[in-house]
Amino acid sequence: MSLWVDKHRPTSLQKLDFHLTQAQHLKNLVNQGDFPHLLFYGPSGAGKKTRIMALLKELYGPGVERLRMEQMTFTTPSNKKVDVMTVASNYHIEINPSDAGIHDRIVVMELIKNSAQTHQLDTSGQREFKVILLTEVDRLSKDAQHALRRTMEKYVATCRIILCANSVSQVIPAIKSRCLSIRVPAPSLQQVVAVLQNVCKKEGLTLPAELAERIAQKSDRNLRRAILMCEACKAQQYPFTPGQTVTEPDWQVYLRETAKIILSEQTPKKLMDVRGRLYELLIHGIPTDVIFKSLITELGKSVDMELKVRIAEMAAKFEHQMHNGSKVIFHLEAFIANFMSLYLHYIEDGVNAMF
Repeated sequence: MSLWVDKHRPTSLQKLDFHLTQAQHLKNLVNQGDFPHLLFYGPSGAGKKTRIMALLKELYGPGVERLRMEQMTFTTPSNKKVDVMTVASNYHIEINPSDAGIHDRIVVMELIKNSAQTHQLDTSGQREFKVILLTEVDRLSKDAQHALRRTMEKYVATCRIILCANSVSQVIPAIKSRCLSIRVPAPSLQQVVAVLQNVCKKEGLTLPAELAERIAQKSDRNLRRAILMCEACKAQQYPFTPGQTVTEPDWQVYLRETAKIILSEQTPKKLMDVRGRLYELLIHGIPTDVIFKSLITELGKSVDMELKVRIAEMAAKFEHQMHNGSKVIFHLEAFIANFMSLYLHYIEDGVNAMF
C-alpha cells in the first residue's frame, strides 16, 4: 500500500494543482522540439521532482514511468570502488552524486560520459537525446561542479541534463549560465489546503477546513510534509475533528527539546550533551540547513530583537563556513558554543540591570 504522497502525485503537466502558468511554459518548451539543460530550484516540498517527472512524460510518453533501480560502480583514480544507487528508465537516469561524498566528481564525469556515448535505440517519435537527472546539485563539491560544467558542453548533442537543487547559492555561475533556470516557489497556504482537501476527497474522506489550515501552517508550506501529516492524522483518528492534534515529525520535536537544553544551562557539559543530539540528527539524515533554521527559530523566541539580529548574523557566518568546509558538526557546534556565550552575557546583563 503506497503513501498518499506517492499515490496522488500528479503524473502530467495538465494535472498539476498549482503554478499552472509555469506548467504551460514547460509544455511549450517541450513542444518546441529542441530542449536545453534545465536547473529546477526551490524549497523542499514545492513540487520540483513532480514537475520534472511530468516534463519527462511529456517528452517521452509513459515509458519513463517504468522505472528500475540499478547499482552503479565507479572506480576512483586510487582504484577505490564507489557504489551509487540510480533510478532509470529507457529514456532517462536519475542519480544523487552527493551520495558518493568526496568522490562525487568521478560519479558526475563517468555517468554523463557513459550515458552520452549511447544513442536511443528507437528514435521514431522519440527524442534523439537521453536525459540525465542530477538531484541535490547544491551539495556537490566545487570540483564536481566544474567537471559537470565541462561535460555538459562536451556531450550536449546526445544528452540533456536536468539539475535539481533547493538553492542556487551553492551552484557555481558557470553551471547556472549553461542552464535554463526554473524557480519552483513553495505553494501558498491556500494552495496547500486545496491540495489536502483534494487528496482527502479522492480517498473518500471529509477534512475539516480548520484542520487543513493547521496542517498547512505546521508543514511550513512543504506540500510533501503536509500530505504525510494529514495521513498521520487519519491513522491517529477518523472521522477528523477540527481541534484534533496534528502529529509533528519526531526530528522537529527533538530539535525543539535541543533548543530548550541550550537555553537551560550554558556549560561545557551541556555543550557535550547537545553535540550528541546533533550527531543523532545528522545520523538520521536531517539536512544541516534545516537544523540551523529550526534552532535559530526556537532560540530566537527567548531573546530580544537586538540579540536576534546578532544570532542571525552569527548563524549566517557559521552556515557559510559549513558549506565551504567538510565536517559539518564542527560548525554546528561552534554556532551553539558562541550562542551559549552570547546568551550567558545577555542573562548576566539582565540580572545586573535589575540591581
